[in-house]
Amino acid sequence: MAPSIETFKIHSTCADYTYTVQIYIPENVKNSDQLPIYYILDGSSYFTFANQTIKLQCLNSPKTKVCPAIVVSIEHGEDMRDRRFYDFTAPAKVYIYPQRLLQKGKVRKNGGATKFTQFLMRELKPAIHEKFPNHGDEIIFGHSLAGYYVLWLLFMNKHYFDRYIAFSPSIWWNQYEIENLAQSFINDQDCKVSPLFVAVGSEEGFMVEDSEKMHELLQPRFMNNISFYKAEDENHASVVPTAISRAMRFMTTVKVEIPS
Repeated sequence: MAPSIETFKIHSTCADYTYTVQIYIPENVKNSDQLPIYYILDGSSYFTFANQTIKLQCLNSPKTKVCPAIVVSIEHGEDMRDRRFYDFTAPAKVYIYPQRLLQKGKVRKNGGATKFTQFLMRELKPAIHEKFPNHGDEIIFGHSLAGYYVLWLLFMNKHYFDRYIAFSPSIWWNQYEIENLAQSFINDQDCKVSPLFVAVGSEEGFMVEDSEKMHELLQPRFMNNISFYKAEDENHASVVPTAISRAMRFMTTVKVEIPS
């Protein structure tokens, strides 16, 4: 059976929003196949990159180290720019906005990450699990503000996903609050360390230093469970097609270490 793509809409009562979901199913999938599942945030931008990368790399898996996988795309509607700002930012008592946002004259509504997480865990995942009950590891991918959300989700220490990919994460959000969460996470002896791949383009200005600093903070605790890649000559947009193969290879080959 050839690869296929299924598309449907799901209205979330948790988030009070209707999302479009696309599912890429590789060829020759059987119910017994324990394939990994990639959940792609901002799927309208990155779903095709993800599923075509997997399809191409799987033509020679022994060399590419990328295995067949199911890809789930989570997409917003026409209000994507506003809604993703809400879904991917954590609730907080106070928000401190950088001057570059204030100068644009409009600060979008934010703080909906908890509700969006409830949608993922209570509504979307059960629908995916019903279709693929014998799935393997679940991996979440996010870029930019969605990359920040991926880190936030990991640092909640709830083991929402098995593996995490954060490209160009917006670590700057709300005066770098994510750094405090990261520190609390690694200080917790019971923290659930999961494989994490972080990438950033070398032409992304201050975000390069932000990502490098995050990697340096996490690496002693994560050991071989973390990989950091700085894509030379790449910018905020071009880093995704440049680095996605590396991320998937790491997700496939990393040997999970349990911190002592």
